[in-house]
Amino acid sequence: MDRRSLIETTATLGLGALAGCALPGNAAKTARTPFEVPGTFVPIVGSDMAFPVRRIYCIGRNYAAHAREMGSDPTREPPFFFQKPTDAIQNVAPGGIADHPYPTLTKNYHYEVELVAALHKGGLNISPANALECVYGYSLGLDMTRRDLQRAMGDEKKPWEIGKSFDRSAPIGPIHPVALVGHMVQGSIWLKVNGQTKQSANLNQMIWNVAEQISKLSAAFELMAGDIIYSGTPENVGPVLRGDRIECHIDTLPNLSLQIV
Repeated sequence: MDRRSLIETTATLGLGALAGCALPGNAAKTARTPFEVPGTFVPIVGSDMAFPVRRIYCIGRNYAAHAREMGSDPTREPPFFFQKPTDAIQNVAPGGIADHPYPTLTKNYHYEVELVAALHKGGLNISPANALECVYGYSLGLDMTRRDLQRAMGDEKKPWEIGKSFDRSAPIGPIHPVALVGHMVQGSIWLKVNGQTKQSANLNQMIWNVAEQISKLSAAFELMAGDIIYSGTPENVGPVLRGDRIECHIDTLPNLSLQIV
């Protein structure tokens, strides 16, 4: 399927949802709408196709040391998840430096480097043994966070979506199909700011691995093709300022770099 076909397929699904029913393909393509809403796509390595993003799931506190630095006890806490809007995606090409705007409302803007799993199928109550069959590929991503807003809302026992779910809060590199990189269960993950290492761990230190995350998520949501999962960040999250340069790495994937502007 080429990029145009992916876009048309996504548009068809979107129009059917807006209408409240499944429309025939041709009817959906010719249906009139009051305005156009662009889809969200991530480039696929080794192909001219793009991955259509349906939902962005994120897991919180999935490395023990990070859970402790956030004031949690990882030995007693079950996994928890939150979502970002699809237009939080910022595509970042490897090999260059992408400008990343410092967001509004915050004075404490944090980085969180993460492995991202992209699904090409899903379901309900998927077993951990079968979960990796749902994974199309992997990428390197950042869960950028307005930490002061997140903490303030948490202190008030209100949803902290404003701290996590905002424009360009999910920078991501291209997706590498499993056929090219295999399943990523171990390997170094690190992040540097202005050349200084801030985060460093191994993927095998996740409390809940990718297969377990898919299984747990599928008990609460029906997972589908196009869903992506940000799989958690190591310890030592921290702030960046305008002018800072972030470089992040996961073994077997190309490094990504951002300039905070």
